[in-house]
Amino acid sequence: MSASRPSVAVYKFSSCDGCQLQLLNLEDEILDLAQAVEIAYFLEATSAMQPGPYDVALVEGSVTTPHEIERIKGIRRQARLVVALGTCATAGGIQALRNVADSKEYAEVVYPHPEYLDFLATATPISDHIRVDLELWGCPVNKTQVLEVISALLQNRRPNLPQYSVCLECKQRTTVCVLVAQDIPCLGPHTQAGCGGICPSVGRGCYGCFGPTVLGNFDSLVPLLQSMERYPGETRRLLSHVSNCAPAFQAAAERLAGEEN
Repeated sequence: MSASRPSVAVYKFSSCDGCQLQLLNLEDEILDLAQAVEIAYFLEATSAMQPGPYDVALVEGSVTTPHEIERIKGIRRQARLVVALGTCATAGGIQALRNVADSKEYAEVVYPHPEYLDFLATATPISDHIRVDLELWGCPVNKTQVLEVISALLQNRRPNLPQYSVCLECKQRTTVCVLVAQDIPCLGPHTQAGCGGICPSVGRGCYGCFGPTVLGNFDSLVPLLQSMERYPGETRRLLSHVSNCAPAFQAAAERLAGEEN
């Protein structure tokens, strides 16, 4: 880091801005954060911009256009450390639903003049295009985890992030397991904690927005999920949701697609 306050730049790619809003939602902590770092570029918060290079770049969103490929490469050249912020930046996000469909057909259905669009056939995480120093998952990210990551960078240490699955979070909030009690397909057993077990708490299965756990055994989970499918192919669709660029989810979904064909 620089001798003075480290400079931080926050960038948006194809996304909903929700992960940037989590930074603003730090509320009381953001005052301390603003004293510890120099927020040099953050258009969601201020129109003031300071030129790079920067110590840290926080990047939200997936790469979905040719222009964004060049833009993310430029950011990499300007930043000492790059942090991928949220599910879009780490695994494609909502935009990555085009990866398991026909993006051209989507464009023709949604837009009256799709010929004006310049987009890629797939939406990809930023790590597909540049070296990323750290990935922080979530849709949106957990604001406490964001604060921990920034603190760790300031202190030159590894971030202390949860190393357990969403199942433990469900137990902590006394949520009855939807997988066991209601036969609802759920990726919680093999999804990294961080959301607080939100989806199971309202009676729906986890769809993996915080990404797969390191030790997830999909060879055992997938047959279980298939046994309780409410419509054909539900397990494959669950694995092909907003985190479909995550290698573990992607590999499991591709195996299922091969079996279905």
